[in-house]
Amino acid sequence: MPFDASHDQVRITVRRFVERHILPSVNDWEEAGSFPRSLYETAGKAGILGIGYEERWGGSGEHDIFMKIAASEELMRSGSGGLVAGLGSLDIALPPIAKWAKPAVKARILPEVIAGKKIAALAITEAGGGSDVANLVTRAVREGDHYRINGSKTFITSGIRADYYTAAVRTGGEGHGGISLLVVDRDTPGFTRGQPLKKMGWWASDTAELFFDDCLVPVDHLIGVENAGFIAIMSNFLMERLSLAIMGYMTAQLAYDEALAYARQRQAFGRPISRFQVLKHTLVDMASKVEVARQYTYYAAELIQAGKNPVKEISIAKNLATDAADSVSHDAVQIFGGMGYMRGTLVERLYRDSRILSIGGGTREIMNEIIAKQLGL
Repeated sequence: MPFDASHDQVRITVRRFVERHILPSVNDWEEAGSFPRSLYETAGKAGILGIGYEERWGGSGEHDIFMKIAASEELMRSGSGGLVAGLGSLDIALPPIAKWAKPAVKARILPEVIAGKKIAALAITEAGGGSDVANLVTRAVREGDHYRINGSKTFITSGIRADYYTAAVRTGGEGHGGISLLVVDRDTPGFTRGQPLKKMGWWASDTAELFFDDCLVPVDHLIGVENAGFIAIMSNFLMERLSLAIMGYMTAQLAYDEALAYARQRQAFGRPISRFQVLKHTLVDMASKVEVARQYTYYAAELIQAGKNPVKEISIAKNLATDAADSVSHDAVQIFGGMGYMRGTLVERLYRDSRILSIGGGTREIMNEIIAKQLGL
């Protein structure tokens, strides 16, 4: 089994955090479209944000992917995918900085973000590109000791209130070979954020458009080597897609749990609806989809833990898990009937939150293209 007593302790810590600091207010935060910034620092003090980062930056020092999985599963028990995405935006923004940024940049940014005192966001997606990262158009031209950036980004998680942005820009020619990563501070002249974007789901996460208008960023903020950013982005995608797979099967798990409990207590025609064969079989199918998605995701994670680069397996895991989220949350709403269509019902939130999971981090169609390529098709 991939989990042991140390993972159980992580689960206990995160579960208590969720019970004490999230569940009492999560419905209000969903309706408000935001959660308090102070929650980051509370999570930082609990050690949750530092899982997987080096001790010198305030992290756990553990390079154990299943620690992150245990924490992520428990965070998802909050029932708010948007909150989890917002609180966890550092996990897609910081890895390139931790691996390839200049020492001074690491020392300034990593401790503050891991402690929850500052917020980090990843800025890659553009309105005209979507999953086609290799053809992004936001351009950075080097002028002496600075890069001058012009362009825009959209659908950026934590985009409104982030303090640091790991931004993908074009510093060279066309295609993947001309892309670099730069760290952009929020108060950089020429850098602005639009109004929060209103979304179908993930209400509690702040999602923004970003605008670069002759934005001057120091050359020292370059992450890694110029024009080698695409490799870093692809490396980052592996963990981002794993995270989305976890969110997928946990969305399905929560929806199944709610549907099972409701079916056992809801009476129709003189007996619990769980005793009707058609619903028994639906619940069996729901449970099966959850379990298959979870176990395959664990398998893909074990390959990462072993030092491999399981691009195919992570892509399959993401598709299995997000398909499970879509299907199981749909069935859960159906089992609840009219109550499942009501705001404030967990299955209603899970249903609308699930829809982003097969889009974010590379669409289902892109995953299939990746899988086909890995299969030699």
